Amino acid sequence: MAGTRRGTSAHALNPLRAAGVTLAVVTVLVAILLASCSGGTPKKPSADPTNATTTPLPAATAAPLPSSHGCYLLTYDDALEPTSSAEPVECSQEHTDRTFHVGRPSNVVNGHLLAVDSARVTRQMATECPRRFASYVGGSTEQRRLSMLSVVWFGPTLRQSDEGQSWFRCDAIALASAGKLAPLTGKLVKVLDSEAGRTRWGRCATGKPGTKGAVQVLCSTKQPGGSTWRAVATVNVAAGPKGAWPGPKKAAAAGAGCEDRVRDQAEDKLSFSWGYEPPTEAQWKAGQHYGFCWSPTKK
Repeated sequence: MAGTRRGTSAHALNPLRAAGVTLAVVTVLVAILLASCSGGTPKKPSADPTNATTTPLPAATAAPLPSSHGCYLLTYDDALEPTSSAEPVECSQEHTDRTFHVGRPSNVVNGHLLAVDSARVTRQMATECPRRFASYVGGSTEQRRLSMLSVVWFGPTLRQSDEGQSWFRCDAIALASAGKLAPLTGKLVKVLDSEAGRTRWGRCATGKPGTKGAVQVLCSTKQPGGSTWRAVATVNVAAGPKGAWPGPKKAAAAGAGCEDRVRDQAEDKLSFSWGYEPPTEAQWKAGQHYGFCWSPTKK
């Protein structure tokens, strides 16, 4: 399961699906009731109009934003959705999703209000959240690729949009294994700047990737005997015509570069093992345009 989630992020789980959410414009009409007089002599007002008291209209309140430091207990399937109705939990409790940024969508064009699932807003989320994620967890592009940390993003639900809410939320998650999120513990800010953080959230496997029974796991997950394989480098896979999926043969051929990448890190430069895992077509379309180079290691 090399690779994750939505859209253009290198760590995207799968492409962002439109939520079908539209923004409701609510207009409040205030009616002024006038009393008409019948025939006869008008009655004198009981009080000077300048001294009459009026009840002020309630002040308009801005639609609420989710917390920019919220924590949530989501499942893997929850993380695939474009919206989330999950309630936040205390960050001191177990959680699998952590918000690091809340922004306002650029959804007004030429005076027209765009839906929060419009192509323009979707592109904004798919660009800004990965960019902010890189700054949040730190590390280089290569180090973020090699980690199991990933970024997801959410917009308002239909109900929230009808209430006038307009925002997007950038959250960090981590894969524990295929189809399962890992609990987030400790600080994530600049965590990939340190070797300890890269090992804690690194991408490992229970056996040589591509062999029967081998699955990707967090490097901090204990394995019987302590033996594992670890992703130590990535190699880019060139696109086909017009940026299309190049096909399995060309994706596999890119792995030839892994031998040198693994040799550079091996203790014995003349005798070492290495493996390669190319992206699948689905992973390519989700934004993973690289394969993983693997090396056996002892924990």
